[in-house]
This record gives sequence, structure tokens and C-alpha cells, in this order.
Amino acid sequence: MENLKGHTILLVDDEADILEFLSYNIRKEGYKVFTASNGEEAIKMTQQISPSLILLDVMMPKMDGIETCQVIRKDLNLSQPIIAFLTSRAEDYAQIAGFEAGADDYITKPIRPRLLITKIESLLRRLDKSKGIEVEVGESLLKIDREKYMVEIEGNQLVLPKKEFELLELLASRPGKVFNRDQILAIVWGNETIVGERTIDVHIRKLREKLGDHYIRTIKGVGYTFNDK
Repeated sequence: MENLKGHTILLVDDEADILEFLSYNIRKEGYKVFTASNGEEAIKMTQQISPSLILLDVMMPKMDGIETCQVIRKDLNLSQPIIAFLTSRAEDYAQIAGFEAGADDYITKPIRPRLLITKIESLLRRLDKSKGIEVEVGESLLKIDREKYMVEIEGNQLVLPKKEFELLELLASRPGKVFNRDQILAIVWGNETIVGERTIDVHIRKLREKLGDHYIRTIKGVGYTFNDK
């Protein structure tokens, strides 16, 4: 596995004991860790240190995590970090709000230190786009090879038709993010021949038949998300 140590991580939470606990455990693994106690501090720190990853609490004073994420994503002068929300709120509507703000993932508190480190490693691997996509799903590792249009899962290789591959690549590029149908149509099909929403459903069904049902989750009335839990 590639060396991920040395990356800079910014922790943002208004509870000092959580910051202290998480900082200690993450620093032990060799990462550089900075902290902020609210959204305004987080934005200033992001401008100063250019973190690779921000772990961002949702419920905070002065500026909550959703607004903080939106501000960071709109700043074109920033080297955009991976942003994962830290929150005890696990409802779909809260996750959707976070992903619409530009978050890459969601981590539910409380989380055991070892699981948090594993999650951090998984998130940081997304920074290396040249090797394709690797996503940990439970005990399995899903690999997507962009050059060969090939998917490897649990040691088995699959060669997918172009649109199925592009759809899977889109969903797996940001696990947990909910892509609505308009986004999927625009990104995967673009300006090609007009297709109906039923086309997406058919491709999702075919992917589930090949990968298994638990990788792609339907968010009723919204769209689809890749499940890496």
C-alpha cells in the first residue's frame, strides 16, 4: 500500500475533548494535524495550511459545517481538500445537505480510533487519480482501472460496457455522495442522444447484478449513491 503519511489533516469541532482525542490518535499514525473550533477558524486555517483532508463537524457556533464547506468549495484560490463531515446525525436528509454543499464523505460519531484511521487512509487514496479509483467496502476492495475499463472486486475482474463503467466510476469517485438523475445524465451521457431516466435505472440494475446489491444505494426521490460502509 502506498505511503499516505505526511499528509496534513485539519480537524474542526467545537468540543475540545473531541479535538484532543482525535488529534492524539491521528498524530500517532504520522499525520500532520491542525485544529479549529468553528467554521470561521477552519476557513482561515485552510487558507494557511492547505490541508489534504478536512474532518468537519456539522453543528458548530458562528458558522456550521455546511456553510463552511460551501465557502471552501467556492474559493477558487484554494487547493481543494477532501472534506468529510464528522457528525452524530446520520439521517439521509442531513447527508444529502452535506454532499450538496460539496462534502466528499460522512463519518458518524462516535467512531473507534482504528476505524477512523482506516477511513482517513481510504479518503486520502482518492487524491491519487492516476491509478484509478480504489474504494474499501467492508472487508472488500473495489478497484477501477480507467485505462482498461476494468473493475476488480474481491479478486474477480469484470470488463464493463462503457456506460456502465462510467456510471460506476462516477458513483465510486465520491462514496456517500448522492448524485441525482440530472447530474448522472449530464456527466455520463452529456450531449449524446437524449435518453430517459429509465436508462439510468437499467444501468444501475445491470451493475447490481454484476457487483451485488449492497454497493449502490437508492435514495428515494433523489438519486443514487455508492455505499462504502
